[in-house]
Amino acid sequence: MDVRPNQTIYINNLNEKIKKEELKKSLYAIFSQFGQILDIVALKTLKMRGQAFVIFKEIASASNALRTMQGFPFYDKPMRIAYAKSDSDVVAKMKGTFKERPKKLKPPKPVVPAEDKKDKKKKAANAENSNPNTQSEQPPNQILFLTNLPEETNEMMLSMLFNQFPGFKEVRLVPNRHDIAFVEFATELQSNAAKEALQGFKITPSHAMKITFAKK
Repeated sequence: MDVRPNQTIYINNLNEKIKKEELKKSLYAIFSQFGQILDIVALKTLKMRGQAFVIFKEIASASNALRTMQGFPFYDKPMRIAYAKSDSDVVAKMKGTFKERPKKLKPPKPVVPAEDKKDKKKKAANAENSNPNTQSEQPPNQILFLTNLPEETNEMMLSMLFNQFPGFKEVRLVPNRHDIAFVEFATELQSNAAKEALQGFKITPSHAMKITFAKK
């Protein structure tokens, strides 16, 4: 009866009160750490409520996600995760319908990305090598400052990302600003570990999160 490991994981026991778009974004935020996600399918029909499919590019990503996130409290309910039945008509149909969404198009990116990255790396290296005092980077402390967050960011989404790190205390959003937030840890060592791990993490395909230490 066991379903063979495959790229698609099936999640149920999800909170049914969460809107479909928010649910998909939150699932993307917590599962994209395991590997490239091709699609997330969540339907609000009576039969499919409280359930979702996450389709990874690699089977290894799906296996890792299933093991790590089994029972993870997601919107106050522990997730139940299994491999999807690979011959499932539901997933096949959904994949077909969802692939047509134009989310693969990222027009802003092709504009000289290679140069930008090189320049940024050079600038960062120069700043570190020349004089640490001239850096805009604040000295390490237990509070992280997040920038370049997408519009749909919420406290729950960020908490789920950061509470996997030891010492996590709280997320603080800034009123009337969706693009920035603060995350507090118990010690600067713990905040630094989270900063290193999630630097450049893509909450959505077009928003790579930037993390620095907050000003004291």
